[in-house]
Amino acid sequence: MTGCAGSESFALQVIGDSMEPEFAAEAIVIVEPTSSYHDGYFVVAAHDGDFLLRKLRIDDGHWWLDALNDRYPALPIPGPGSVRGRVIERAGRKRNDRKRYL
Repeated sequence: MTGCAGSESFALQVIGDSMEPEFAAEAIVIVEPTSSYHDGYFVVAAHDGDFLLRKLRIDDGHWWLDALNDRYPALPIPGPGSVRGRVIERAGRKRNDRKRYL
């Protein structure tokens, strides 16, 4: 995740099934770097040396990354400094594969 200016949106390909059914493996997501995050956003965040696409949960001051697939555990993160951006769009070849998250 280097090579883009800090404020430029970027595209990533989803790997694995942790975010199915909303984000299938190999789907393309558009991520917008921002400094404002809210509970329920889909985000890309750093965790243990990897970058993960997850649903952000902020619960009583604690920050969590939740997978949509129940086979994956919720992962704690220290706070907004771990989040690299929020997903603003799921791209797809077909019109019904596309979705915006605003």
